[in-house]
Amino acid sequence: MTASTPIHRVPDDPTTRQALALAGVFQAASLVDELARTGQVDPRAWDTLIRATLDTNPESFEAIYGGHPNNLRRGLEVLEAVVGRKQANPVVLRYGFTLLLLMNQVRKNDAMLGDLGGRLVRIQGQAEHFGETHENVIASLGEAYQETLSTLKTRIIVQGDPSLLQSRMMPERVRACLLGGIRFALLWHQQGGRRWKLVFQRGALKKALDQLA
Repeated sequence: MTASTPIHRVPDDPTTRQALALAGVFQAASLVDELARTGQVDPRAWDTLIRATLDTNPESFEAIYGGHPNNLRRGLEVLEAVVGRKQANPVVLRYGFTLLLLMNQVRKNDAMLGDLGGRLVRIQGQAEHFGETHENVIASLGEAYQETLSTLKTRIIVQGDPSLLQSRMMPERVRACLLGGIRFALLWHQQGGRRWKLVFQRGALKKALDQLA
């Protein structure tokens, strides 16, 4: 992320930062569902997710998602439905909450975290050469997910059109999305996010989301 990126400063408030990080998780979940059903993906949401995954040393919290909450709009809308007890796509919610479970497993696995970190450094080199969303980079991100996180006990079973899911580059794109979801899940935890807070601090999360709207 370059220093010239326009930054929309978020309040220096843990709940707001947790809301944005959690929106990244649900944005990944939503894109996985969209890919699996339609083969297409929202370009802005996709670019935000991939760039966040590759940026392991961001200049600021806001820089992780490109400097403006609208880059996480897709995920924020899902999260607004969750905290507002409105109807949301149950498949997207399942993916999102399973990503949080996976994150809890991987953050306790120092060897796997080290492996992932080393892989991401190598993939950053690829991204500098080919571009962040080039298919070689996406393939490497997908491979990183497959060879690390998909070996854990908790698995994400993706539902969708079988012919689409087996099409060229689709498994890699889906796994790259899931890796992006893990990146935001770890960020959420780093900012103090916990599963119980989604139940007991729903009001505070809703207030934070209203300020981001």
